[in-house]
Amino acid sequence: MLSCGPPDPPSRVGLGLLALALAAGGILAGPTAALAQATTLPRGALFGPPAGSSGPSAGPPVARYVSETGVRFTFDRSQGVPLVKFDRSPEVWVLRPQPAPRGDVLYLNDLGEPILRASRTGGLTVFTTDRPEGLAVALSGGGQSLRMTALGPQQLLERLAMASTRATRAARRLIPFEADASPASSALTADAAMVAAEAIIRMTRLADGRVILGGVERVRLVEGRQARAMVREGVIEITVAPGQGMSGRPSSDRILAAAGIR
Repeated sequence: MLSCGPPDPPSRVGLGLLALALAAGGILAGPTAALAQATTLPRGALFGPPAGSSGPSAGPPVARYVSETGVRFTFDRSQGVPLVKFDRSPEVWVLRPQPAPRGDVLYLNDLGEPILRASRTGGLTVFTTDRPEGLAVALSGGGQSLRMTALGPQQLLERLAMASTRATRAARRLIPFEADASPASSALTADAAMVAAEAIIRMTRLADGRVILGGVERVRLVEGRQARAMVREGVIEITVAPGQGMSGRPSSDRILAAAGIR
C-alpha cells in the first residue's frame, strides 16, 4: 500500500511516486488509443526565426502550420526562442537558430542536429525521421502561445502521476516518477516529466530502446545549473535549470541519446 509522508517546508517540496495506486486500476493494460496513434516524429523539432530576428521572414509570431502529408503543429516565436508543438505529441521543442548558406537559417535541437531550414525568401522545410530529405510546410492559421504555468505541490504531484501513467502503459510495467522541486522549478519539472514519458514511449517503438528500457526502474527529476539527462543504474535522471525557461530541460531526443539510442 502506498504511503506518503508529510510535505517538506514550502521552500522545497519533495515528491515521490514509488508505487502509483493507479496501477491497481488497470494502468498495465494495453496502450490507450492516444498512445497507439502513429505520428511523424522530428529529428528534434521545428522552426522559425526568433522574435526580433533579422533572418528569413516567417508567418505571425504564433501560428499553425501543415505539411503536404498532414503533419500539423503550432510554431511560437513570440518568446525569444522558437518553440514548436506537434498536434499528436505533448512535447514542446526548443530550437536554436544558426546561419546557413544563401542567407537561410537552420534550426537545431539541443543535440545540435538540424530540424528545420528557413529560406531567405520565407520558405520553410522540416526534416523528419521518415522524410530526412525535408518536407515543405505552409501556414494554416493562428495559434496559441506555448507557455508554462506555475504549479502548486498537488498539481505537480498530479502531473508526475500522469507522466508515470503514460510511461507505465507504454512499458507495460510500473515506471515510477520522483521529483525534488521548488516553487521556482515546479512548472519546468512537470514539463520535463512529460518529456521523459515521451522518451520512454519512443523507446518502446525501437528494438534497442526496448532492451535499454528493460533495465530502467524509475525516473528521477532534480534541479541543477544546466539541463541534462543521464541513464545509469536503472534510473533515468533529468536535471532541470529553472532559470533558463523551457530551454532548461532536455528534449526527448537528448534523453534517448543519453540512453545510447539514436
